[in-house]
Amino acid sequence: MSATGRTTVHSSAVRTSAVRTSAVRTSALHGDTARGRPRSGPAVLFAALVSLLATTLLGAPGAAAREPVEKAPVEKASVTTTSVTTRAAAAPTAALTEVTGFGSNPSNLQMYLYVPDSVTANPAVVVAVHYCTGSGPAMYSGTEYASLADQYGFIVVYPSVTRASKCFDVSSPQALTRGGGSDPVGIKSMVDWVTRTYSADTDRVFATGISSGAMMTNVLLGDYPDVFAAGAAFSGVPFGCFATTDGSEWNSACSGGTVLHTPQEWGDLVRNAYPGYTGPRPRMQVWHGTEDDVLRYPNFGEEIEQWTNVLGVSQTPAATDSPQSGWTRTRYGATGDQAPVEAVSLQGVGHNLYAWGMAARVLTFFGLDSSGPGPQPQPGACKVTATTSAWNTGLTGSVTITNTGTSRIEGWQLGFTLPSGQAITNGWGATYAPASGAVTATNASYNGTIAANASVSIGYQASHTGNSSAPAAFTLNGTACTGS
Repeated sequence: MSATGRTTVHSSAVRTSAVRTSAVRTSALHGDTARGRPRSGPAVLFAALVSLLATTLLGAPGAAAREPVEKAPVEKASVTTTSVTTRAAAAPTAALTEVTGFGSNPSNLQMYLYVPDSVTANPAVVVAVHYCTGSGPAMYSGTEYASLADQYGFIVVYPSVTRASKCFDVSSPQALTRGGGSDPVGIKSMVDWVTRTYSADTDRVFATGISSGAMMTNVLLGDYPDVFAAGAAFSGVPFGCFATTDGSEWNSACSGGTVLHTPQEWGDLVRNAYPGYTGPRPRMQVWHGTEDDVLRYPNFGEEIEQWTNVLGVSQTPAATDSPQSGWTRTRYGATGDQAPVEAVSLQGVGHNLYAWGMAARVLTFFGLDSSGPGPQPQPGACKVTATTSAWNTGLTGSVTITNTGTSRIEGWQLGFTLPSGQAITNGWGATYAPASGAVTATNASYNGTIAANASVSIGYQASHTGNSSAPAAFTLNGTACTGS
């Protein structure tokens, strides 16, 4: 089956250049019907004023929010209007292309696509999500993901909001539930369309965003952990922090940094978005300025608590460094470039922290730059054997961890839950915290590397009140391990 699409050439304004960026409207061949639009709340005047004020602050706290990059974007070749007759030729290369009819799209998002001339076979996909008042074309011209795609051969998807606020829905119950409707469903359809059309690698789909786009990055990783391998959020808030039930897009308590939860509570918000899911979870990189006056700095710590809990790693950094003056980078669960969670705090920087060069660091975290090591093993990469030897009120536990993946593990944290009534009194081969309940065992200095098909053994002593059994489920760096 084929269809002939029509194309329309658009232009994007560039703040420091007279370049006009072309965009081609293309009809996709196999679109699904929309599932309906998200519910809207009553038009209460006060709520409308708050929403308007919030949108103004979030999307445009200054000129830099509308134009987040000081440098002029790389020029892209203009596109000649063409007819599209096959799905394989749906998007011209080296041009920003608007794709329509890409699938279920309940909130009427627009989809913009950049496919480089150098696109690889089975390419990776990066979804780059814009800030309030922004758009897909603005994200294209204001960040360097397209030029990096030229270098590394991946595809970039730029979702674009059509509602008046130009903010993504990260608040409604529909948005915070897998398949619930609103913007996440439309973005998932865009990813599915790219996967079908270009045979994209479903194990290498990533999301990144700025401000409202950063919040959507958190939402996408929560709603669709089976779709996204990792995310990078610049000036965002945790999944569920912006939740509202009255149709409002704005949550003042969250933006002000006063929505605080325990790590378990934050993690439960993510897990409840996709009940019953037990597969691997995406890694997360978060960035925040200490002087952010739009989405206050406490949200940074809450994001760290949320994703370390979701990934089952310690909230104590495995590594801390300063890759640039004024930056503090902490890594959780591992010490390498693809740690389960990475957080970058920028001292004295406000909401508009995104700057040229940061996207390259995102690619390193994603594992998409050829100069960096590949991502650490995720699904199906470990096996754990655990036994106990008990006496009246105590026991000794022995645990063997085997790396069943094909890549070496550099730094590990083993998560497990002790049976009720047990409490660790001492241990060896790892540090254990807390002493009871959901425990994380972090490698010692001498056994942090586990080669492919190699094993390490650790152990602990614990008290018990009658139940002396061994833990039955383990995660290694956030990945569920098989038992034996």
